[in-house]
Amino acid sequence: MDNRILVTGGAGFIGSHTVVELIEAGFEPIIIDNFSNSYPFIISNLEKITGKKIKYYEVDCNDQPALEKVFEKEENINGVIHFAAFKAVGESVEQPLKYYRNNVASVITLLEVMAKYNVENLVFSSSCTVYGEPDELPVMEDSLVKLANSPYGNTKQVCEEILKDYVSSNALLKAIALRYFNPIGAHPSSLIGELPIGKPNNLIPFITQTAIGIRSELTVFGDNYETPDGSCIRDYIHVVDLAKAHVKAIIYANKQETRSFYDIFNVGTGQGNSVFEIIKAFNEASGTTLNYKIGPKRDGDVTQVYGDVSKSLKLLEWKTEKSLLDSLRDAWNWQKHLEKQNYGI
Repeated sequence: MDNRILVTGGAGFIGSHTVVELIEAGFEPIIIDNFSNSYPFIISNLEKITGKKIKYYEVDCNDQPALEKVFEKEENINGVIHFAAFKAVGESVEQPLKYYRNNVASVITLLEVMAKYNVENLVFSSSCTVYGEPDELPVMEDSLVKLANSPYGNTKQVCEEILKDYVSSNALLKAIALRYFNPIGAHPSSLIGELPIGKPNNLIPFITQTAIGIRSELTVFGDNYETPDGSCIRDYIHVVDLAKAHVKAIIYANKQETRSFYDIFNVGTGQGNSVFEIIKAFNEASGTTLNYKIGPKRDGDVTQVYGDVSKSLKLLEWKTEKSLLDSLRDAWNWQKHLEKQNYGI
């Protein structure tokens, strides 16, 4: 296949790691990012990791004229991996219109531009949030998609429906939605990792910021869920493993003989860990003792979710390689790297 892949949100957490893995696999990634939830210095760090000059455009995916200029300038784009989206469950509850405008409208804009410039392969960054509060575990790709617990989750459901309907119209699109679970960790180089702007919404950066002294303590949101230790259970996947799944997915999409194709894959470890288990494992991986307190449950949080990933193993020929301790150690090393560097954050 032609090796030029457009990566929207390519300076973000998962996007930046996917750029590394694309280059490792022989692709030429081109980044689009408006840096609303990422930093430009990530581009230079990607170049340090890969030894390659990386092309990027500061563009918002909702800006159709600007997006078209990228497609006009960059000929022979073979596919798009679409990460660019807001992703905080709590914030989406507070600001739903912000999430619908950014997450849903950008997909429509991107599909229109891809059609205009005859780019047929798409990997869409979806989420296990589409399963809501599941009736059975592990969830499978054909498990019931339930009423979303948050506007963020609903934007992923709506975007999946848009992709399905668009492909059903015989559009020239080969699309794959990757429903992934909770990405954590960082690149082993410690040059890229999860870097939320402002107060973190995800567990692991809050843990690492607490351990290093940026935050005074971690709040565990609820200890009376119906789980073995009372805390929420999630499937935590190393971001490098997740990035490799996107490479496998874009290759798989390109191989499809039909020009109208859509499929869904779970991407995770296939097992769940509770918040208290994560805290214990982090203490082991980092050699620290985390200061935490118990707080009230958050709106939009499900009790537990983890997935069956056998379909990804069989069809994408992908599986996780890194352990929970690997993930937490790499996340901690990334946090320590940030502490030592003057990135102007």
